[in-house]
This record gives sequence, structure tokens and C-alpha cells, in this order.
Amino acid sequence: MAVRTNRAVIFDLDGTLTQSEEGIFNCVRHAAETVGAPVPDDAALREYIGPPLAYSFRAFMGLDDETAERAIAAFRKRYHRVGLFENRVYPGIRRLLRTLKARGDYVGVATGKHGDATRRILDHFGLSPFIDSVCCAADGRSEKADIIRGALPESFSEAWMVGDRRFDMEGGRAAGIHTIGALYGYGTAEELEASGAEVLVESVQALIDFLCPGQEPPRGAFLSMEGLDGSGKSTQIALLTDALDRWGFEVVHSREPGGTRVGDMLRAIILDPDNPEITAETEALLYAASRAQHVRELIRPTVAAGRVLLCDRFVDSSVAYQGGGRELGVQHILDLNAAAVDGTLPLATVYLDINHEAALKRRHAATAPDRMEAESDAFFARVEKAYRELIRRDPERFIVVDATQPPEKLGEEVARRVLERLMADERP
Repeated sequence: MAVRTNRAVIFDLDGTLTQSEEGIFNCVRHAAETVGAPVPDDAALREYIGPPLAYSFRAFMGLDDETAERAIAAFRKRYHRVGLFENRVYPGIRRLLRTLKARGDYVGVATGKHGDATRRILDHFGLSPFIDSVCCAADGRSEKADIIRGALPESFSEAWMVGDRRFDMEGGRAAGIHTIGALYGYGTAEELEASGAEVLVESVQALIDFLCPGQEPPRGAFLSMEGLDGSGKSTQIALLTDALDRWGFEVVHSREPGGTRVGDMLRAIILDPDNPEITAETEALLYAASRAQHVRELIRPTVAAGRVLLCDRFVDSSVAYQGGGRELGVQHILDLNAAAVDGTLPLATVYLDINHEAALKRRHAATAPDRMEAESDAFFARVEKAYRELIRRDPERFIVVDATQPPEKLGEEVARRVLERLMADERP
């Protein structure tokens, strides 16, 4: 457990922890249409991120007090229903919050948003475990300085306010603490400097370097996607990547065989249709050799850096295709790969479950098959059977999903179950 450092770091929400323009823009447009006001263009909409709604509708849309209240009500109705989830956690923010938590810093959120919406956003994106306090305008405070004071601990030796608009810098100064302007958000350098930013950071990584110099990042995670050729892995990897990005996980892609320069050279040999003389044992050893390089050169360093390595196939494919398909035996391939893997297994493996006949029809309708994909129906029946044996042996690691669902519906299920696993793993 980390020892409390007596340093406090307070964050604004929109434009600092989350990239919230999608939801806010949609709700401002809805509010303008509801009250019959002109809908702002995209450039004007950026001004609505950060300031209190009442200020924004009066100052930027020119509404009188009564119409502004109607606009606020329309905005909030849509925002609480759907807009607050039209949001993205900035890449690196999860790693920053986890690093601050590991350091023992006090972490707070101070925002002009409504308290219920703020807490729902933090809960939805799994950020709440890293936050010690949340103070919002609706908690009986309207001035940013008062909100910041409400987010601070009772005592501290050093405190920083991190935000992307002048309200954050002015509020931090009025509250008597240091200020950091986040240029990756919605404010400009001129606005932040003029309002009292002591430090400007261009990126979340620069913020990490400033607040946590030399601090070892928390471990990331290793994920794999498995399934028969034609199960839809490419589509599901793209959909899962988008979901992980929305939740602020920093994703590095890889594949097997391959993932490294050496691995890609071996991949070309293994999959080349002009190499029919490759024996089953040679094939299995080539896959293992590629994997040994992959684990040491890419997978372990990526996880150690606090990022998510999402891999298209891993050792399970060798067990299924060489152990099952080539009939070398499940346990034999596991034993052969023991040194290559050396204990490095995915936190979660998504298995796209579809019978081999349906998968082959899909695959052959797409592009010309490579050397592996040109195998017989009986070969793929053995591959499918071997996958089921692996799932039986290690049910906790596998996330088995019905790959015959429509891609978007399947993607939602995959994302939900993978995110649950990731967020449970990263809790302090």
C-alpha cells in the first residue's frame, strides 16, 4: 500500500480527464433547437466546454435569463440520458491516475458540472477508484475557487490544480494552490498563461513526466483474441480497440506469428503457399521461435510500460492448429512452447465461438486462403476441438462469445466483458 505523500492533485473533468466534446456539442445543439436559438457551429461550440452552463448560454448564445434556464433544462435532460457517455478518457489519464495513487498522492476532481453527472462519468469509465474526493458546482458551490477548496484535503504541504480553461487557473490561484494548464484540452496557451498557469503541458505524457518524474508506471495488461479463420477477429479487434480507447486504455496492437521484425520474417515463411514441404514439427517450432521473440521484445515491455497489448492470436492458436489440426497433441505443443512463453499469458483471451463449417464459408468468401487457411474441413474440425479443450482447461482466462451475432452487438458484448476484466485488474 502506498504511503500518503501529503501532496494533493486536483483535476478539472471536461478537457482534462475526459475528451467530452461529442456529448457536450450534441447537447448544446439540442438545447439551441429546443429554445429556437441558432445552432452554434463547431468552432463556437468549443467555448461551451469548461464554463458553467448558465454563463455559456447567456454569454455565447445571447439568451435572456428565462430562455437560458429552458436551454439548461433541455441540455441536462439529454445529457443525463445519453450525452455524458458520449465521452472519451484521454489516452494516458488512466496511467497517470494509477501512478499518482501508487505514489500516495491525494487526488481530487473539481468541476462545474452537476454532481450526479460527474460521479456517473467517473464510475462508468472506472476512474472512481483513483479519486479521493469529488466537488461539483451543485454541491453548494458555484465559484471555481470554492469548488477547488471543496476538493482539497484538510491538510497538505503542496497542491496543484490541473485544468484546460481560465476558470481552472483563476480558481486555483484564488484557492492558493499551484496551477497546471493542460494544452491537450480545449483552452489555448494564451488563455491559460493570461489566467495564471504556472506550468503548461502539451500532453498527458508531459503531465506524467512533471508530476511523477522517475516513477515506475503501474503494469498494463496483455489481451489476446482467438478464433477459427473466418470468425471475425479483424472486425472485433477494431471494435474492441475503439472501446478501449474510449475508456482511456493505451492500446498497442500485435499479431502472431509476427509482432517483431524477426517474427514477421518467420511469418512470411510459415504462411507462404510455396512452402508445402514444411513439416508439422518444423511449423510448430517456427511459431514458437516467433513467439519467444515476441514475448521478450514487445509484449513484456509494453505491459511494463503500463499499456495494453492486444494480440491477434497467441499460444492458444499453436495448440489448436498444430496440436489439434496437425495432430501433434495439445499437451505436446504446450510443452514445446513453455520456454517461449515463459509464464507470460494473457490476462484475458477472447474466443470468438463459431463452428468450423460456418467460419470456413466466411473466410473463403473474403480473400484467397494462405497455406494454413487452405487446409481441409477435417483439419479445422480438429482445430475447433482443440480450442474447446483449452477453454475447458483454463475457463477463467477465456471470454467465450457467440461469434454468429451481428458484429456490432458482438462488439458490445466483447467490450463490456473485457473492460470488466481490465478494470477489476487495475483497482488499487
